[in-house]
Amino acid sequence: MFSKEPLNDNMLVQQFMDGSQSAIEELVNRHKNRVYTYIVLIVKNNQLAEDIFQDTFIKVIRSLKLGKYTENGKFVSWVLRIAHNLIIDHFRKEKLLSTTSNDDSEFDLFNSQKFSDENIEDRLVYDQITADVRKLVDELPDDQKQVIVMRHYMGLSFKEIADQTDVSINTALGRMRYALINLRKLIEKNNLQLTKI
Repeated sequence: MFSKEPLNDNMLVQQFMDGSQSAIEELVNRHKNRVYTYIVLIVKNNQLAEDIFQDTFIKVIRSLKLGKYTENGKFVSWVLRIAHNLIIDHFRKEKLLSTTSNDDSEFDLFNSQKFSDENIEDRLVYDQITADVRKLVDELPDDQKQVIVMRHYMGLSFKEIADQTDVSINTALGRMRYALINLRKLIEKNNLQLTKI
């Protein structure tokens, strides 16, 4: 009788646990862009992001089948936490190698249609600024880098950041404060001009 009303995430989770394959497909389709964007923003490599994205949803499906999901928060926050843990696992395995990449040719976060009308000079300046900022963000401690990515690239609230990282809102705010202080120091140290002249 309420067929026009879209099912919320928890209803779809319940349907999947009751045997509905289409329910999990709906959940994946609903959240795939946000989850993939989150992963690629951190790992900065399309192929690696694809692998972690697939591993994330394999783990989501396994966890749901084992009854490991409880409705104590938003489904997407739970999925992002799984993705985050898989990213951390990947970087732990790669610890002996360099884990940061300055290769901007793999994936440009700001390579979007909405910038295509800018002239070439503006675009080059913008690309240089964003590349410089990205390199500085990479120099931050992991917990500070994480809160910057979640807040400024993903647009999450501090409550969502706190939920996903299993810390209090005050801790999340503190990490952001220190991240911004450290970024300011790095900008001054590197003498970067972050605005168009």
